Amino acid sequence: MKYTVTDWLFDKLPHVKFGIIVVKNLENSPTTPYDDALLADAENSIRTEIAPENLKQHPHIAIYRDALEAVGINPNKYTNSVEAMSKRVIKGSTLPRINALVDLCNALALKHRVSLGGHDLKDIHAHLEVRLSNEGDLFLPFGETEYESVAPGEMVFTSGNIVQTRQWLWRQSELGKVTLDSSDIIFQLVGFDHGSPTQLFKAMDELEQILVNRFKVPYDRFVVDVNHRTIEF
Repeated sequence: MKYTVTDWLFDKLPHVKFGIIVVKNLENSPTTPYDDALLADAENSIRTEIAPENLKQHPHIAIYRDALEAVGINPNKYTNSVEAMSKRVIKGSTLPRINALVDLCNALALKHRVSLGGHDLKDIHAHLEVRLSNEGDLFLPFGETEYESVAPGEMVFTSGNIVQTRQWLWRQSELGKVTLDSSDIIFQLVGFDHGSPTQLFKAMDELEQILVNRFKVPYDRFVVDVNHRTIEF
């Protein structure tokens, strides 16, 4: 299977990088006290570091907002996932505990302020692309059973004509959600590199440690960027 990012996006954002990690035969589990503690630590840390009124201006949040605006997406209307989670936590709420893998991914996203999503490969039957939407693309909203049409020209993450994530970093589909039965998974992390070590690579490294130490599973790691726009796994 191939994963490709459109040239159009790199023309707009030459510093964007996609961290891709693929695992197979993982055994997920319900949330354990260990998993819960890691997520709670990440929640407490971000509450301590960022005041609600400063969230949009925080460098690790502002860079995503600027990127969305650069590709024509309103960051206030289509809030990226890491900002949405951070906002909820900073206001005093906790994130729902879903299962071990989802909770640990959320912990890493909060800790490193990095967009991180997992997609169950059993629901993915065509090559993956980050591209502008085309006529005929469809999206199954989370928790729904009926597909909706996606207008052409929207930045999306797709498998064939099935959209996995709308508005690039906004909302994932019901298809591909990580459950207790998920075993073959692709993780997509999105970050930016301006010539120094990035939050993206720190998050990738820690996710790999979790996969090996917590789930006892090997992984394949890839980076997609302006110089390497397609991978195959």
